[in-house]
Amino acid sequence: MHAFSDFVTAIDNWIWGLPMILLLFGTHLFMTVRTGFIQRKTFTGIRLSVQKDPDSPGDVSQFQALTTALASTIGTGNIVGVGTAVFLGGPGAVFWCWLTGVFGIATKYAESLIAVKYRVQTRDGRMQGGAMYALERGLHMKRMGMAFAALAMVASFGIGCGTQINAISEVIQGNSPIHIPPLVIGIAFAVITAVVIIGGIQSIATVCEKLVPFMAAFYVLGCIIILCINYDFIPPALKAILTLAFEPGAVAGGLTGGGLRLAMQYGVARGLFSNESGLGSAPLVASAAQTRNPVRQALVSATGTFWDTVVVCLMTGLVLVTTVMKNPGINMEQFADGGQMTTAAFSQIPVVGPLILVVGIITFAYSTILGWSYYGERCCEYLFGAKGMLPYKLVFIAVIAIGPVLSLDLAWTVANILNALMAVPNLIAVLLLSGVIAKETRHYLNHLDEQDDSEIPVVDR
Repeated sequence: MHAFSDFVTAIDNWIWGLPMILLLFGTHLFMTVRTGFIQRKTFTGIRLSVQKDPDSPGDVSQFQALTTALASTIGTGNIVGVGTAVFLGGPGAVFWCWLTGVFGIATKYAESLIAVKYRVQTRDGRMQGGAMYALERGLHMKRMGMAFAALAMVASFGIGCGTQINAISEVIQGNSPIHIPPLVIGIAFAVITAVVIIGGIQSIATVCEKLVPFMAAFYVLGCIIILCINYDFIPPALKAILTLAFEPGAVAGGLTGGGLRLAMQYGVARGLFSNESGLGSAPLVASAAQTRNPVRQALVSATGTFWDTVVVCLMTGLVLVTTVMKNPGINMEQFADGGQMTTAAFSQIPVVGPLILVVGIITFAYSTILGWSYYGERCCEYLFGAKGMLPYKLVFIAVIAIGPVLSLDLAWTVANILNALMAVPNLIAVLLLSGVIAKETRHYLNHLDEQDDSEIPVVDR
């Protein structure tokens, strides 16, 4: 079993190394050019995200679709993942993580656009969309669409569920004044989650539109407080991040950078993994939004990458680098991984630091569970029809219940691989439909209020 685990880990390291960096970041750059640098419209997307369009077809508002997508995107990777990037790639990794978010906005825009353009409607009036429908309807590649759906559905049990509840359990056990058995934590969260997800996308979106702004604002405000405490080290930290992004060196606190290759490798990898641009996950809920045309919702969805990586990951990176540089009590040599470094850095700030870390991890992880439950359900319905939805939800809830008592190292690694594999058919759809994306963009950017009257097919699911 140990040999098999090592083999799977080797595959994971290879896939999330140069191959995925080239494929995903290359697509980010290509779509940035193809869309005419759509990042310039980020603040237009933010403005549209808080506007409602109730007379347009869809199941949830644009803001609810965005917050549901952010629920799954903003996860423990925004905290511990950034710590891992800094630990392995040095402070310079923060720069490459941030840059990945900037260019990733274009891919998130593109994949969301085709998800809305090629969406369908079920007999009972629910909207369905995503990479599988873009592949089936836009490119006549139904088998590849089925492959995407299968990979995403299985991945939802790992990275979207089991690993997240495991993180919640560890944080609660490590910070609770009384011992709470892991199984009790799992069952409690399983019951809470069941109440939410049984109600479908409306119930999930209602919770997410309240939870996501709160957890993001709480975390960012906490980071701002820490940065105010560390204000005298912000300029040196920014200098270290920019300098060590391109050359090797060391700064106060024992932080070292291995040069351009390591900073770029770990910064880009964590950025890609954090914002999920190109994986095809967020478009699954974007297609359910009430929107007048595909470009309008695509602009809203693209802001998810802005908030996730350009804002939240950058804040985490600055907090970690300034705190390590300011506190000589933090010894980098005593840490085995980025998670330990992150915990030590936040614990240096009395009261506020540990509270931000604990609340951040619990809310970020739980919101990821909610978001991925919807993603997996949509993919399950595509493969097996409406009859597969209830069994999927029951299995998902069961994984939450038993997740805290399972050893999930292997599950996490397999889920990482599945995430990478599901990106491939999604990126094929984005690249082959880039002409359609460019055409729609040119037209609707100047006519954002125009209603797209294209017929939405009704399907039996």
